[in-house]
Amino acid sequence: MTPKLKSLDQQVIVITGASSGIGLCTAESAAKKGAKVVLAARSEKTLLDVVGRINASGGSAIAVTADVSDRQQCQTIAQQAIGHFGRIDTWVNNAGLAIYGRLDEVSDQDSRRLFDINFWGIVNGSLIALPHLKAAGGGALINLGSEVSETAAPLLGMYAASKHAVKGFTDSLRIEVERVDRLPISITLIQPTAVDTPFDEHGKNYMDKAADLPTPMLDPQDVADAILGAAMKPTRAVRVGMMSKVNTFVAKNIPSIGERMAAKQVESLQRDEPPRDPQGTLYIPGESGEIHGDHAGA
Repeated sequence: MTPKLKSLDQQVIVITGASSGIGLCTAESAAKKGAKVVLAARSEKTLLDVVGRINASGGSAIAVTADVSDRQQCQTIAQQAIGHFGRIDTWVNNAGLAIYGRLDEVSDQDSRRLFDINFWGIVNGSLIALPHLKAAGGGALINLGSEVSETAAPLLGMYAASKHAVKGFTDSLRIEVERVDRLPISITLIQPTAVDTPFDEHGKNYMDKAADLPTPMLDPQDVADAILGAAMKPTRAVRVGMMSKVNTFVAKNIPSIGERMAAKQVESLQRDEPPRDPQGTLYIPGESGEIHGDHAGA
């Protein structure tokens, strides 16, 4: 059954990881287009500031402080959305983090924490969202993958592994929901290339240099537009940015060349300066509230 998705000004949209980067950009864009928005993240102060700004400018938004690695906290996000707005039309699982470091250097504890957020956070959000989307007569579930859902990267190996897992989960869930049960719910995987956000600043860093992202980088608005487009039009998957398309094609069709290309990214993933905050926000919330990073080449 093909879902009939609403225009944004008729929607209630839940967005996790909404306190910075892609999530914040998407939340502000959705609110400007008339959507009622539920912003969820661990960063309570930032969320309250953003929601206050949205509501003061004529939008409609609420904040829910939550760690998506805990399914009960995802349930709280849903309960707050239903209690305040009465339904959920689109749920965007965006929360995610990185670890910069060689795979043989990253601790198991940190790797498991990364998967708890990047993978289990999406599982939790998806399984909590589905009954509410069904109760609303249909809707959109949008999960944030990455170009490394289908490619690989040095120094970001565990992040790549988590995004591969996100793709496997999302594709399997789509088959069950759309093809087997034939529910009017659209399930989309968004796969951007590098984006000019504080991604590298928020990641935990095992390197002896500050983390960085390769150029060219997308503007976060490009990814927000892809997400909101999928909220209005049923879409299977979106590779955002030319490099996402190119790198995925090469990885699938000429993998040996893809691996050599990836190996050359090592220098572009490091800045010529010491690490700024090696612990990042893996275990504690950040309160920067920034959409863009401070990348000189972005």
